[in-house]
Amino acid sequence: MSFATTELTPRATAPSGDFVLVLTCPDRPGVVHAVSSFLVGHGGNIVESQQFGDQLTGRFFMRLDFLVQGEGAEQVTAESLRSDFADVARRFDMTFELWEARAPYRTLIMVSKHLHCLNDLLFRYSTGSLQIEIPVVVSNHLDAEPLVRAHGLEFEHVPVTPETKPQAEDRLRELVEKHDIHLVVLARYMQVLSDQLCSELSGRAINIHHSFLPSFKGAKPYHQAFDRGVKLVGATAHYVTADLDEGPIIEQDVVRVDHGFNQQQLVTAGRDVEAQVLSRAVRWHAESRVLLNGHRTVVFR
Repeated sequence: MSFATTELTPRATAPSGDFVLVLTCPDRPGVVHAVSSFLVGHGGNIVESQQFGDQLTGRFFMRLDFLVQGEGAEQVTAESLRSDFADVARRFDMTFELWEARAPYRTLIMVSKHLHCLNDLLFRYSTGSLQIEIPVVVSNHLDAEPLVRAHGLEFEHVPVTPETKPQAEDRLRELVEKHDIHLVVLARYMQVLSDQLCSELSGRAINIHHSFLPSFKGAKPYHQAFDRGVKLVGATAHYVTADLDEGPIIEQDVVRVDHGFNQQQLVTAGRDVEAQVLSRAVRWHAESRVLLNGHRTVVFR
């Protein structure tokens, strides 16, 4: 048997007694009972519970938000709970994560010249609607610097050319390590990451693209879509993998358009739906609501 917890640096937050446990394991009798018994034994009161058994793969997925209150609760930490839960994980061959429920994901955002997704994320971050911290924003261009600086955030310019791409990716690795990054968001970052970097960021890097792929590849996809008279404009947020734009899908959405839309209005509609889809994917990931299920995801919204 094997079990695993996250390898990330623990997310720090003020003690609240509110914790989130997410897990996946082979689906078998006794899993829910074992988890519930563990929580009862540690003074936990479940305030939100979601679960899914995939009959095709035989895998079980669960997310629990629970409170630890009463005498001695102040001594209970995410670290102590993880340590104590390890025995349950071994018995049921579980992979799990356990965090303070309000602990923010340390998030590095990458962007090129299109700033609509970045602007939306920064606004939601500034209003507290995303459970993230943003230590740094990285770009291969300088267009985003004024916007990032206006939010009081660090901006890192990392130019990329075919000759310097390996050095640029090494710099990204340095920033991920320096800032203890949990999540990398490609908010319209128009560079293809190497297979090696995709592997290193597996399950912790989210990308956004227009849902016309693969029908409208290359430059100006919305203009191509306009020429074909599309009636729906959409976007897809997914985890980054070595298979370009084919990683496990987290969220998708569409908006209806018609013959009255000109090219610029179509672009605007597309940018709006891209920003909304990406922000939802980031929020759900940061709240530990997304679990990988092979090439698919389980999303406990």
